[in-house]
Amino acid sequence: MTTLSPYDSLSPVTQAAYRAKAAAADLAPLPRADKDDALLAVADALEVRTAEIVAANARDVAKARENGTSESVVDRLTLTPERVRAIAADVRDVAKLPDPVGEIVRGNTLPNGIDLRQVRVPLGVVGIIYEARPNVTVDAAALCLKSGNAVLLRGSASAYESNTALVRVIRDAVGGAGLPADAVQLVPGESRESVRELMRARGLVDVLIPRGGASLIQTVVSESTVPVIETGTGNCHVYVDADADIDMAIDILVNSKAQRVSVCNAAETLLVHQDIAAAFLPRALDALAEAGVTVHADPRVLAHAEGTKATVVEAVPEDWETEYLSYDIAAAVVDSLDKAVEHIRLWSSGHTEAIVTTSQQAARRFTRLVDSTTVAVNASTRFTDGGQFGFGAEIGISTQKLHARGPMGLPELTSTKYIVTGDGHVRP
Repeated sequence: MTTLSPYDSLSPVTQAAYRAKAAAADLAPLPRADKDDALLAVADALEVRTAEIVAANARDVAKARENGTSESVVDRLTLTPERVRAIAADVRDVAKLPDPVGEIVRGNTLPNGIDLRQVRVPLGVVGIIYEARPNVTVDAAALCLKSGNAVLLRGSASAYESNTALVRVIRDAVGGAGLPADAVQLVPGESRESVRELMRARGLVDVLIPRGGASLIQTVVSESTVPVIETGTGNCHVYVDADADIDMAIDILVNSKAQRVSVCNAAETLLVHQDIAAAFLPRALDALAEAGVTVHADPRVLAHAEGTKATVVEAVPEDWETEYLSYDIAAAVVDSLDKAVEHIRLWSSGHTEAIVTTSQQAARRFTRLVDSTTVAVNASTRFTDGGQFGFGAEIGISTQKLHARGPMGLPELTSTKYIVTGDGHVRP
């Protein structure tokens, strides 16, 4: 007679969550060497099994093209042997990073003689909900393993074949290295119901991290009963102050907007102080035109567009809140630094804002008044990135204020616990 597991009657998603919870408990106390060995095994396996991964990805790409998917999305979906090798290299880089688990955040001996330490510990089970970027599958798995967490991966249906192959390779390598293979799982199913189940697995899943567009993020934030770290949209601003160096301002503006347009740290709005508008805007509009950018301009910007090469359209109210992720930027002239701050407070998503100025006073005032995850002074918004910040890698960029804010590296994938050591102490 076969004895049924108490979990056999549960849905596949819930069963996966239970397995992840058990794997997380086994993974948490492991030393760094064990986790690094597993990550190196994953990197080797990705390279050895590249043909298997690329073949699975080719099926996703073919299906995407049949469905009329845009070539920009197809490009993000596509895996080539070169891209797989780059992903494997990224995994090796994660293995080199310091392990945050066990780090003492603070500690001291209390007046009564008790030793108190606050130490970093894994979050437990991390759920990642993301769109058609198969590289996220590996990045998320590597970062979660390094930080001692089990991970439940729910990519989009458009990358299902790719993600299935990648997770199969990762699980084989992790299990072969002696770690629990269930520390990395693809959430079963391709339907939206499987996503809903993951979002409601409170008590089994410790935190969810959505990565993707505004619609995906808002759905997860509003419908999940599992705590969510919100990786928000990027309506980022570049403010050119009255005392800006014009050449520097143009370089920063074009880099912020056009170096890569489809990412959350690309600039979406330009604000220009009225005192520098006449000298700055004609040159800036020409530079944006050369980069292929269309400017959604307020009337004061439009007044400076005549005689330039710019492609300019009249801005509508919706432009100020739009994350274009394209070769478009909104632009306005403001009366003062404080008016720029007022505009940012009204429309920003809280991601990244930049000021270009030679005035230390203006820079200090801007950085004090603007409340976003990152405020850049005389630097491109494109630097808001875990790799650029020296974190080695990131799981996403959080625009909320609880637990983590800004680029999230390995420490942000941990929580803390207190260890209290006494010698027979009792509370009077």
